[in-house]
This record gives sequence, C-alpha cells and structure tokens, in this order.
Amino acid sequence: MKGLTIAAMIVVFALLGAVMVYAAQNGPSVAAGKVLFNDPKLGTSGKACGTCHPNGSGLEKAGAISDLPKMVNNCISKPLKGKPLDVKSSEMQSLVLYIKSIGAK
Repeated sequence: MKGLTIAAMIVVFALLGAVMVYAAQNGPSVAAGKVLFNDPKLGTSGKACGTCHPNGSGLEKAGAISDLPKMVNNCISKPLKGKPLDVKSSEMQSLVLYIKSIGAK
C-alpha cells in the first residue's frame, strides 16, 4: 500500500512538472492554471487555492475583477503563505485564465 502511494505521488509530480514545462514553453493556458490552482506548492501552508475553492467554488464572478492578479497574490501570500507571483509570469497568467474560465461555464 505504501509503495502504491509513493508511485502515485511520483506520477502526480511528473505530471505537474510536465504541465509546468509545457506552460513555460507554450505560454499560459487554462489547463496549466487548473494544475496550479490545485497545487499546494504555491505556498507553505500545505493548502492550494482549491482547498478553499473546490472546483472554483465561490469564484464564478472573480473573472470580472479588474485587478484579479492582485487578488490571486493576496490569496497566495496570506492563506497559502507563499511568495506572490510576478503578474507577468506564465503561472499568474495561467491562474487568471483558469479563474476566468470558471465563470464562463
């Protein structure tokens, strides 16, 4: 059972790494934003954006916020206890695209 858990974690981290490489090479995307949204590595609290907003819950209208990157960084730096992202980074742009896609459903 423990070996299966470790194998599953390796697969998850490999997939996350592949998405990050893809995003870096191919620019921001909704898919990369969804991975980041659910990644506890954005902070040090062990939580991800998806911890407080499972499946984007409560963010349906967030795409209309004029300073969405500032809101995202506020959540990263406070609840997630992480380092704010550069607003021009592929990671931030991907998160913004994903959050905007939530309201478009």
